[in-house]
Amino acid sequence: MTTAQHKIGSGFGEKSTADDVLTGLDLGGKLAVVTGGYSGLGLEATRALTKAGARVVVPARRPDAAREAVAGLPGVEVDELDLGDLESVRGFAERFLGSGRSIDFMIDNAGIMACPETRVGPGWEAQFATNHLGHFALVNRLWPAVEPGGARVVSVSSRAHHFSGMRWDDVQWSRGYDKWEAYGQAKTANVLFAVHLDQLAADRGVRAFSLHPGGILTPLQRHLPKAEMVERGWIDEEGNPLDPEGFKTPQQGAATEVWAATSPQLDGLGGVYLEDCDLAEPAPADGERVGVKSWATDPEQAARLWKLSAELTGVDAFAG
Repeated sequence: MTTAQHKIGSGFGEKSTADDVLTGLDLGGKLAVVTGGYSGLGLEATRALTKAGARVVVPARRPDAAREAVAGLPGVEVDELDLGDLESVRGFAERFLGSGRSIDFMIDNAGIMACPETRVGPGWEAQFATNHLGHFALVNRLWPAVEPGGARVVSVSSRAHHFSGMRWDDVQWSRGYDKWEAYGQAKTANVLFAVHLDQLAADRGVRAFSLHPGGILTPLQRHLPKAEMVERGWIDEEGNPLDPEGFKTPQQGAATEVWAATSPQLDGLGGVYLEDCDLAEPAPADGERVGVKSWATDPEQAARLWKLSAELTGVDAFAG
């Protein structure tokens, strides 16, 4: 089977920063929505986009903390959004649509990782609900602002999608729970979402991408005990990275999502998975965790997930 998943030689790489990939681009007059754009990679993406002239809306579960984090950045506004609460998603979308603005870049950056078993909404597993279903509902509710802008929709996934494909027989983990496999399923869902959204929206001028930002020590690790990070060889007992060269800085980690949202090198492309500011290759058969797994780019699974997500959230901008 042929695939578009092959490097294009962007000229950027794992050490490129968000500022690097925006060099020479004038984003004046452009509007970005960056979920979680006040912490970790999201904050660096917000900083870089505003530096290039864009206005950025930051939907935040902790709006007071968000306002403090983005204070001093020009052209940033904060609003409240809890991705684990569909009524909160609806409220944010209605407020934004009421402003009459269109969206040029939609970066679905917020997420949770490897948390203890948690249930949200009608009993949904929190990682699948927050990382995927909340963003699914958000993009579909914002569609009247996404389509006119011919937006790029960027779904921040992870190499952790290698941990698990979709568990179609138990998506909500009702029969036992593994925090890392649950995270892997949620990250696979992020890739599949971009695959099917691009298939639905490309002829309307909207393109979708997913990506692995790289390994970065950020607040995303807040649910991991220090002992576990020590055991994994990420940090020492004092909390210092054991292999600093093995981790990206937050500025480097934000580069691929910003590149996905803005780069002219991606014109005419969509529905693909990116890493290190380039298209990723298909994952090798030897199990090495690089590239993208075939289960995450399967168009049939992408369509199946879209249908399930629409049923669960009650939202589908393409229905009828």
